[in-house]
Amino acid sequence: MTQSVRYTTADVDGFKLFYREAGASDAPKLLLHGFPSAGHMFRDLIPLLADRFHIVAPDLPGFGQSDMPPREKFSYTFDNVARVIDRFTEIIGFDRFAVYVFDYGAPTGFRLAVRRPERITAIISQRQRLRRRSQRRLDSDQGLLTRPVAGEPRGAPTPAHGQIQNLAEKLPKQQNREFLRRNSEFAREKREFGPTTALSG
Repeated sequence: MTQSVRYTTADVDGFKLFYREAGASDAPKLLLHGFPSAGHMFRDLIPLLADRFHIVAPDLPGFGQSDMPPREKFSYTFDNVARVIDRFTEIIGFDRFAVYVFDYGAPTGFRLAVRRPERITAIISQRQRLRRRSQRRLDSDQGLLTRPVAGEPRGAPTPAHGQIQNLAEKLPKQQNREFLRRNSEFAREKREFGPTTALSG
């Protein structure tokens, strides 16, 4: 049976975090998306899992419908993103849960597991290889979560998704069409999900 998806926001110590939620099982699963995306990337997966699990897919800080504070007010490092997500799981009542990670969601999820391993029941990793190179990347927050922007010195901290506007121009035509199609789907979902409910900690 297809489960309906709920669209909700949580107040994480003053930070608005948007998330998708479905299912009412006692088997919680946290889905952490990649770049350049949001919890929207799991829109087809969530209903398939929701009859067996309690699924929550947040938009990471700076992505999707979650807050994107300026760099002066928020440090866009994986350590800080993991801190926000860790607190988020406390607010929504996830005491012990499995985490599904993909791309940028992986360093966040791995940090949750390292920081509080007693809370993680399983890690499902999609296309994230833990080799030496990956480990070096995990240890280099600033290089991963920041990108140079035209007019700014190289290495200036920038929210990771700040390059989305220019990304389509750099992709081959076929990839460009796919990128624009997904972006259009995300915009349509944004219009259609209607009012959200708010949860504060």
